[in-house]
Amino acid sequence: MRPGPRNLITDVPGLKVGNAEDVALKSGVSVVTAEAPFTASVAVMGGAPGTRETDLLAPDKTAPGVDALVLSGGSAFGLAAAQGVMDALHEAGRGFEVLSARVPIVPAAIIFDLLNGGEKDWGVNPYPALGRTALAAAGDGFALGASGAGCGAQTAMHKGGLGSASLMLEDGITVGALVAVNPMGSVTTPSGRHFWAAPFEIGDEFGGMGADPEGFAALPESRKLSAMAGIGNTTIAVVATDAALDKAQCHRMAVAAHDGIGRAIVPAHSPMDGDLVFAAATGAQDLVAPSVQLSAIGHAASVCLARAIARAVWEARPAPGDTLPTLREELGRL
Repeated sequence: MRPGPRNLITDVPGLKVGNAEDVALKSGVSVVTAEAPFTASVAVMGGAPGTRETDLLAPDKTAPGVDALVLSGGSAFGLAAAQGVMDALHEAGRGFEVLSARVPIVPAAIIFDLLNGGEKDWGVNPYPALGRTALAAAGDGFALGASGAGCGAQTAMHKGGLGSASLMLEDGITVGALVAVNPMGSVTTPSGRHFWAAPFEIGDEFGGMGADPEGFAALPESRKLSAMAGIGNTTIAVVATDAALDKAQCHRMAVAAHDGIGRAIVPAHSPMDGDLVFAAATGAQDLVAPSVQLSAIGHAASVCLARAIARAVWEARPAPGDTLPTLREELGRL
């Protein structure tokens, strides 16, 4: 397996990603979409999720596909970003046909970033407009770090962010991940100089620092926990492939991808995190050995997600009003 040409989820042919953020708000929105509806499902393993339209993604539910997936900051306020995306898609003639009506299907998930130093005293909820702007910006390339849904994200020890990564499998199938990293846990080892995801790094995509030679040790006191009393967490992601998967197979891909969170964040899936993974399949490539190939796709999704989580933190840059340092600041590698 090797990364795709961009090392982004948009290496999956047909997928586009758009970001929008407000630097004063210290929050934003990321949208994954395509020219046509795509198959999707979801797996939730955190104890405190915030979601919209995720019930439709269960294998036994009617909706055959989605028009977009939304990752947003803003806690429950951020779920309104999906309304902005839905409105724009409806104006473009997109949506699930019900006789003469069209209803865009736009599942969404949020992170809690309300206590990160940004200006949150808005009068009108800013997230519908951010969602609409993110959809309009959707394309093959997009920024990582403090961008989109990762704009105001924080980890236990450092500023979080938006990350992405991809892999091309030997059978020609492509897998990618997009993630907003805002966990209770730490993405770096106790020394603060290495990533838990280091064994999965390809090249120097997140600094090339390698595994921590000190191995596992007691975790330091969480800066985020001390400042925020344990609230304000969640890692939300989209993993995607160009394989032809049905909703049940997408669900299995999402479940497998959660291993990437466990490989890259310690601790993961806590009662105070809303960890969630959407899985998307564009259906361009048929499976010839479904069980074997689905296992490889799930593994690739977990590896992509672990790498994307580390990239999110590595690509974060400091901004006025930040309440946590970036990793590169501490390492002197800005």
